[in-house]
Formats: sequence, C-alpha cells, structure tokens
Amino acid sequence: MIDMDMLRMRFRGRLRRALRRGHARRTAACLLLLALLGAATTATTATATTASTASAAAAAPGAPADLAAARWGERRLDEVSFLTTHNAFTNYEDSRWSSVNQSESVRAQLDGGVRGISLDTHWYERSTWLCVISFGSDCYPSDVYLCHGDCKTFAGATYALPRQSFHGTMQTVVDFLAAHPQEVVTVFLEDYVSADQLSRSLGRVRGLSDMVFRPDEWGVRQNGWPKVADLVTSGKRLLVFSDRSDREHLGVMYDRSWTVSNYWSLGDLGNDTSCVTRWPDVPLDRQEPGFRRLFTMSHHRNVPTVLTAALDNGAKLRNRIAGQCRPAAGGRDPNFVSVDFHRLSDSSGHTPASIVAELNASP
Repeated sequence: MIDMDMLRMRFRGRLRRALRRGHARRTAACLLLLALLGAATTATTATATTASTASAAAAAPGAPADLAAARWGERRLDEVSFLTTHNAFTNYEDSRWSSVNQSESVRAQLDGGVRGISLDTHWYERSTWLCVISFGSDCYPSDVYLCHGDCKTFAGATYALPRQSFHGTMQTVVDFLAAHPQEVVTVFLEDYVSADQLSRSLGRVRGLSDMVFRPDEWGVRQNGWPKVADLVTSGKRLLVFSDRSDREHLGVMYDRSWTVSNYWSLGDLGNDTSCVTRWPDVPLDRQEPGFRRLFTMSHHRNVPTVLTAALDNGAKLRNRIAGQCRPAAGGRDPNFVSVDFHRLSDSSGHTPASIVAELNASP
C-alpha cells in the first residue's frame, strides 16, 4: 500500500532542493551580470578619464610654447651658447679606444649638458681578411662608421672595436631629444662619405626626419635664425652640419655657408690662443644683410690628454673668449664652445659648462 504522506514529503524535499539549485544558478548569474556591468562601468570611467585628460591637454594650447618661452626666452639661435665636445665618439665607454678626446659615452655627454657633438664619418668596406685575423671579432658589414682616419688601419687609434656605426650614434642623439623635449642638439660632421652613403645611413635612424631643422623651410637667409623657443615648440630640435656641400637636400647644412669658425688648434704647447678664421674667405666678423652666421669656437690641442685639457679648459678658455675670440668675431660670443674632456678644468673655478652658462646669462 502506498504511503501518500511519505510521497508528499519526498516530493516537497526534491522541490526544495530543485529550488535551491535554481536559486544558486540565479545567484551566480546575477553575480556574473554585476561583474560584467562593473567592468563596463570601470572601462567607461577610464575612457572618460583619459578623454578628460586629453581634453584638458588640448584645452591648454599654449602649454608647450609657454614651457619653451620660460626656458629660452626671446633669444634666437644665434644668441645662445652650447657646450660642444670635440670628437665626441672617441671615448672610453662607447668602444675600446686607446686614444680618446672624451671620457664618457655620447649619451652620457648629452645627459651631462653637452648640446653639440662632432663626429667623423667614414665608409668601411667589409673585409674578410680583417674578419679572419681578428678571429671573428671584426666581421662587420659595409657601412658608415665613426673612425678617426682610415677604418682599417690601427684598431684603437684610427677605429675601435666594437665598430661605432654612424646611424647608431645618431639614434642615440634622437632618443635623447625624444626624452628631453625642451633640448636642442647640434651635430658637426667631418665627412668622408658620399651623399648617398650618408643618406642611407640617416634613413635608418628612427624619428630623425621629424626632428631635423631645415633652414630653407624657415627662411633663415631672409629672416635670420628663429627663436630657440620656436624650434622647441615645432619639434625641429636637431641641427646637422657637414664640411661637404652636396647634402643640404638631406637636411645637412654646409658649415661654410651657415657658420663662421676659428682655426681649431691651440698648437702642440697650447700657447696659440689667437682667434683666427678657419676659412680665409669667411672671416669671423663676416656681415650679411638680415642674417648672422652661427659662430663655432674650437679650443683644443693637436694631441688630446687629460692633463692638457685640465690646463686649457678653465681660465684660459674664459680669457680667450673675452680677449681674443669675442673681439675677432665683431663683439659676439661663440654659439658653440668645443673642447676635449669637457668635465676637466684647472683650479680657477671655471669649467667649460660654467663658462657656457655665463655666456648664456649675459644680456
């Protein structure tokens, strides 16, 4: 005989369990829905915050210009001075040089306040012979490299291992500028490569074309040099000069067309402090209607040493600018002060960096 009460109890128990399982599923579904809604809300809030930040930045159109004006004032490019390093690539950190002009890597020089660097560009044709006799340490491809003379003669003296590619060093400069949007850097090339070789090397430098300053686009001959603040605001913060005249279409200026420069050497003994022009047809005080050339001043000896740099880089440099180079240039200060071992100085309390800062502080 069937016990109806027992059946009813079993049915009710199963019903409660079914309801509980359904409740759990509904609860889980609700929690999942809430989580999804919360994620969507968070994403929407983040998007709104980003848009708000972007809108705020866009709503301050004068911000970059204001920062540049605060840093550089109204001074034009030909009214400021930059610390410059002679043969910046020959140093103890970028490669294994036995004879150097600087102690630090190019990036460390830039980080330390240098804003002008000089580089020597040479073409190196890949050499199986060098690869073999170096036991594989000199198996480099044909390219533009930074050498101090022939790229195959004396390792450590005319070139160094690892070989320093030109495009690699220029990438260092561009990366520095990208990380320091208020800075301007100038590169001077002692150029021993063809325009085509230089073009291919420059074409491998990421971001370079967006930064190179082209004087023709700014009408420099007609209007004079722009304000530094305008260069910074425009992003055209890299100037490149060469001693070859056939590459201005690359944005590389011919130095004899755009600058004046003194003869580079102080002599073996460092006692030739006269400031005479490097190019007889381009006097240091050259005058041109509506345009003033940039003045590059070299201050180093034939053979660089830390001892002679320490003797030359302090009071001698400061006095030479005031007593010889400024008068020879028609009363103007140098725009680029080029030295060896830029951190070294005498005991006068004057360093190349402090001297450049003093020039920039002058009215």
